[in-house]
Amino acid sequence: MAGRHRLLLENAQQLVLVCGRGEEYLRRDGAASLALLPGASLVVGLDGCIKAVGQADVIRNQFSGATFERIIDCSGKCVLPGLVDAHTHPVWAGDRVHEFAMKLAGASYMEIHQAGGGIHFTVEHTRKASEEELFNTFKHRLERMRRAGSTLVECKSGYGLNLETELKMLRVIERAKQSMDIGISSTYCGAHSVPKGKTATEATDDIINNHLPKLKELKLSGEIHVNNIDVFCEKGVFDLDSTRRILQAGKDIGLQINFHGDELHPMKSAELGAELGARAISHLEEVSDEGITAMARAKCAAVLLPTTAYMLRLKQPPARKMLEEGVIVALGSDFNPNAYCFSMPMVMHLACVNMKMSMNEALAAATINAAYALGKSDTHGSIETGKQGDLVIINSSRWEHLIYQFGGHEALIDYVIVKGKVVYQNERCGTMSSY
Repeated sequence: MAGRHRLLLENAQQLVLVCGRGEEYLRRDGAASLALLPGASLVVGLDGCIKAVGQADVIRNQFSGATFERIIDCSGKCVLPGLVDAHTHPVWAGDRVHEFAMKLAGASYMEIHQAGGGIHFTVEHTRKASEEELFNTFKHRLERMRRAGSTLVECKSGYGLNLETELKMLRVIERAKQSMDIGISSTYCGAHSVPKGKTATEATDDIINNHLPKLKELKLSGEIHVNNIDVFCEKGVFDLDSTRRILQAGKDIGLQINFHGDELHPMKSAELGAELGARAISHLEEVSDEGITAMARAKCAAVLLPTTAYMLRLKQPPARKMLEEGVIVALGSDFNPNAYCFSMPMVMHLACVNMKMSMNEALAAATINAAYALGKSDTHGSIETGKQGDLVIINSSRWEHLIYQFGGHEALIDYVIVKGKVVYQNERCGTMSSY
C-alpha cells in the first residue's frame, strides 16, 4: 500500500489489541482474556487513525512501497493502547498536603470537610486563582498523566461552586482540549459540594436555573463543549432527589450522566443511575446488591477508584462481585487534592492487589471500558483498524510489567503516542529514524 503515512511500529514482541472484534466494552470472560498479537506491526495514517494491524511480515509486504514520517523498531518491546483515565479533578489551586497528617491521625473525609477543610479549602483558592494560573498547573498535570501512559482523560470542574468559577474551570479545560496533544472528556461538576451559605435545595435550584442554561448557551455559541454532568450524591451533600433533578436537567441539554455515588454511605445511587440511563457512576464503595444488578442490566459502567479507597482507608468497592454480575468495570485515578495520583499503571496495580482484579481485567478497565464510560469506545481504548492511533510502548517483552512494576512506569515507558504522533519519549531512547 503505497503513499505517505504518519507512523510505523515494527516487530513488537507483543501487540496488546485488548479487543479483537470491535467490542464496545468487555465484561466477564471478555475482560478476563484480552486479544493479543505476538510479532506484530501497525501503521497509523496521516489522519491519526490506525490503518493496519498484523503480523510483521504481512505489514511489511502490504506497505512495501510506502513512506512514513516515523518508524520505531519495537523489537523486544510491547505496544498497548493508550490508557484512559475515567475520573479526574485536575483543575484547581490550593493543595491539601496539610490535611494528609489529619487523615493519618484518623480524621474522616467528612470530619475534615465539616472543619472547613476538604473541598471548601480548595474552592477558596480556586476562586482566587486567575485563569492563566489554573491553565498552567492543569497543563503540567496533564503532561505528567501523559508520561504515565494516559492519552484520554476525563476532567471535571467542581472547585468553583458558583457560576463564575465553574465557567473559568471549564474554559481552562476547553483551552487544553484545543491546544494539547491529549484526549479530554470534560465534565461539569458544579454539584461537587454545597456552597457555603446555601442549602442543598438552593444550590440545586441555582444549578438548574442558572448554571445549566448558561452551559447550553455557551455550547450553542461554540465557546465551551461539555461532555458529562456530575453530582456528588452523598449524605450531607446532595441527596437522591436533588441528584435526580440535576442529572435529569443535564441530560435534557444533551450531557452524558457520569456521577459520584454510593461512596461513603449507601444512597441507592446505582439504582438511580440505572434508571436515568447514566453512562457511568464512580466510587460505589457502598453500592447495594440491587444496585449492582441494575447497573449490569442498564450497561452503566462502574468507574472504580482504588487510590481513593486506599488513601482514605475506605472499604474497597466490590469489584469481584461487579465483574461476576456482568457490570462494565472501568478505572480512574481520581486525581485531586485529596488523592494525588497521576499514574494509571499504579491504579491498575492497586486494583489488582486491593480489589482482587486480574491484570487482564485491570487493563480492560483502564482502556476499552474506561473509554466506554466516557462514550468514546468507538474511537479509543483498543488497537484496531479505524481507531485513533493512541499507543504506549514499554521496554519489556511482557506487557504485564506495566502493572507488575509498582511505581516503575517512568523507567518502563519508552513512548507515548497520540494520533500517531510521539508526545513523550524516554530520554534513553535517543532520536529515532524519520523518513
